[in-house]
Amino acid sequence: MVADTLGVSERTVRRWLVAVREDGRLERAERRRFVFTSQLARRLAFHRGSVAALHRELTAEAATAGGGAVPSLATLYRAAARDVSAGLRAGMRGGEAARRDHDVFLQRPAARRNEVWEADHVQVKVEVDIDGRPGRPWVTWFIDCATRVICGFAVTAQVPSRESVLVALRDAISREGEHGPFGGLPGAVRVDRGKDFLSRTVGEALGAFAVPVVDLPGYSPHLKGTVEALNKAAKQMFFASLPGYTAAPRLKGGKRPAAGQRLLPLEAFIELLGQWVAWWNTEHRPRSLAGRTPQAAWEEDLTPIEDAEPRALHMFTLEDDGRVRTLTGKGVRWRNRHYVDAWMTGQAGRKVRLRYMPHHEHEIEVYDAATGRHLGSAYLSNRASPEQIREMKRARAREADRLKRLLAAAEKDRATRYAAATRGTPAEVLGTVTELQAEAHLRAVAAADLTEVALPGYLPLPTQLPASWTAPDTARPAAPCHEDDDESTPAPQ
Repeated sequence: MVADTLGVSERTVRRWLVAVREDGRLERAERRRFVFTSQLARRLAFHRGSVAALHRELTAEAATAGGGAVPSLATLYRAAARDVSAGLRAGMRGGEAARRDHDVFLQRPAARRNEVWEADHVQVKVEVDIDGRPGRPWVTWFIDCATRVICGFAVTAQVPSRESVLVALRDAISREGEHGPFGGLPGAVRVDRGKDFLSRTVGEALGAFAVPVVDLPGYSPHLKGTVEALNKAAKQMFFASLPGYTAAPRLKGGKRPAAGQRLLPLEAFIELLGQWVAWWNTEHRPRSLAGRTPQAAWEEDLTPIEDAEPRALHMFTLEDDGRVRTLTGKGVRWRNRHYVDAWMTGQAGRKVRLRYMPHHEHEIEVYDAATGRHLGSAYLSNRASPEQIREMKRARAREADRLKRLLAAAEKDRATRYAAATRGTPAEVLGTVTELQAEAHLRAVAAADLTEVALPGYLPLPTQLPASWTAPDTARPAAPCHEDDDESTPAPQ
């Protein structure tokens, strides 16, 4: 009955009973096989994951020792596949990046738009013409994790710094004009320990809008998979189609198929990148969005968007000088150089504070030290263009003419003119106001709305007075009061 139930022969069941009586064993007997120990795994790593090289080493050791059991190459392959994971074997051959390809990662839950952004730098695998010399630019961009919308980007011809981060951040947050309709203030920004993303300037810029920076562990691209997927997609879908692509297949001798072709100018590359970003946001349909475009996913999400005030965005995305300075006749002094502009005319002695874009030392932004109001830009005085010099001269001339008119009018008001006389008569003041002019002026003053010149705290009286108030008798006009009148004398009508 047991044999029929288990689908085996009666002989097998009797053999099991013998094993229980003699050996006390209920489980299946372990099959003797070759085990890949930790020592063998270490020697396998020494040979860069080559099982054949490990087998040759074991065979040579056995021959040197005068004989010994050596597993066959097939047995060694089976043991390595059974006892050493595929990720470890790939890591022995290709390093950590190859091992990570065999890992399993979790997927973050669905989020809302502007809940989290991810940012990264990527060096373009395309050579462009940068001021007459070939070079590979860098792209810094911010992407919304929920909708896959590229909110903003910036391109630099050299290794990116906090300057490129601030420019891309301003482009991502602003929704005015060509920056819209995507953007706003994110809930957080994820970065991967880049020193420019974690700089004091970027931290202060995001901290001014209460946006935290999530510092991810280093060498963990899977923790910001959205922007890493964007980098890979841009390489395959856009960069590979441009002239000067450095990762193109090579010919015999390592030559490029289109060697000597004309490179794109940097400004043309930036224009094409902007067109590709617009295509990505409005036409591309990533699989993660279930057939929708990033724009459609953005518009379907009804999460409110918090916009930054434009003047505050302009101010806080610049690096603060940290000092209060004084405008002088030479402009404002910063880093042992003077900066001037036309708006500074007549402003000498004013206390100001400076903000600037890192590495852009030819131009600074000037703010009032007390109110924080943006006063204007300033340029290096010894690098002013002819147009700027002409504008400064015109500004000085306008200020001089205005002062001349004001002083002339003041002197005219101050001077009192008398009529010429030939006899000893009292002096007659000229410019006397006539009676008709005085009456017309008084009528104009009486017709004016006095509430316009009232104090800010002025409140009009209610239409209905409270019952506790004493209202004047309006049936008859009040009589004029004279100090010498007798109280018993009736008032004239």
